[in-house]
Amino acid sequence: MTYKNEVEAVNALNHKFSQLRSEIKKRIYGQDEIIDQVLVAMFSRGHCLLIGVPGLAKTLLVNTIAEVLGLDYKRIQFTPDLMPSDIIGTEILDKDREFKFIKGPLFANIILADEINRTPPKTQAALLEAMQERSVTAAGQKYMLDKPFFVLATQNPIEQEGTYPLPEAQLDRFMFSVWLDYPKFEDELTIVQNTTSVFSTGLNEVISKEEIRYFQDLVLKVPVNENVLKYAVSLSAKTRPNTPMAAPISNKYLKWGAGPRASQYLVLGAKTLAALQGKYSPDIDDIKKVAVSILRHRIIKNYKAEAEGLSVEDIITELMKQ
Repeated sequence: MTYKNEVEAVNALNHKFSQLRSEIKKRIYGQDEIIDQVLVAMFSRGHCLLIGVPGLAKTLLVNTIAEVLGLDYKRIQFTPDLMPSDIIGTEILDKDREFKFIKGPLFANIILADEINRTPPKTQAALLEAMQERSVTAAGQKYMLDKPFFVLATQNPIEQEGTYPLPEAQLDRFMFSVWLDYPKFEDELTIVQNTTSVFSTGLNEVISKEEIRYFQDLVLKVPVNENVLKYAVSLSAKTRPNTPMAAPISNKYLKWGAGPRASQYLVLGAKTLAALQGKYSPDIDDIKKVAVSILRHRIIKNYKAEAEGLSVEDIITELMKQ
C-alpha cells in the first residue's frame, strides 16, 4: 500500500469510502447519514453513541461494518450485574499454578456496547478508560488494545427505570451522539420484503486493518485553513453561557456549554469528512455537517429552554446561523 503522494492517498480513501458505503447499503436501508457518521468517527479514531428505540438495526449496522472492514468484532450486552472483569478479562490459576490472564471481549477492533446505560458506573468507567487510553489495567498490569479500536455504544431513550445515565464527563469521550429515527415508509417496505424471505446478501471485505490505520494517520495530515479553524473554535465558544464569546441564545437557554474537546472533534470530523469525499482540505460546510452530532451531548439546556420546548438541535442550528 504505497501512494506517490498524499493527494493520491486521499483519492484512494474516497474510492474506498464509496465502496464501503455501497457494500453496507446492501444490508442496511435508509440509514445513509448514520452510516456516514459512523465511518467518519472510525477514521477519526473517535467513538460513537447511537441513541434509538429498539429494532432500528443498531446491532446489525455494527455487525455489517465489522464484516465489510474485515475487523474483529465483539458484542457486550450491558446488564446491572456486569462487572469490570467481565469485559476486561480476568486472571486464572493454570495447571502449572501460574497466574494467566484471560482476555475479555474488550480485546477486539470493534466493540458494540449494547445498552451502556444499563450497567453500573464501575463497569462504564472500565469501558471509558479503554476508549480514552486504548489500554486496560488488570491486576496491576497494563495491556494495550489492538488498533484500530472503535466503540459503538447504544442507548434506548424510552425506558429510564433501572438505568445508570452516563455522566457528562463520560459522554464527552464519545465523538458523535447519533440519533436513529424510524425509517421512511419505502425503506421499511424494502426491509420487511428482504427480511421475511429467503433473500440474503453476501458482503465483501473492502478494506484491511493496515489500510484503516494508514488512512487514520493520513486524516491527521489534512491541512485546515485558519478561517475554518476559527469557525470551529468560535462555534464551541458560543455555546458557553456567561463567557465573553457566548451567543445571546446560549445565555438565555443553556446551563452548560461544550468544552475544548468539542472544538478538537469539530476540526477532526471536518477533516475526515472532507478526505472521505475526496477533498484535500475541509471548509466551513464540513464543520456544519458534523456539528449537531458532536455538540448534541455536550451542551445542557436550562429550565427556560425545557419550558419553551426548545430542543438542543434547534439551539445548535441557530448558533450555526450567527
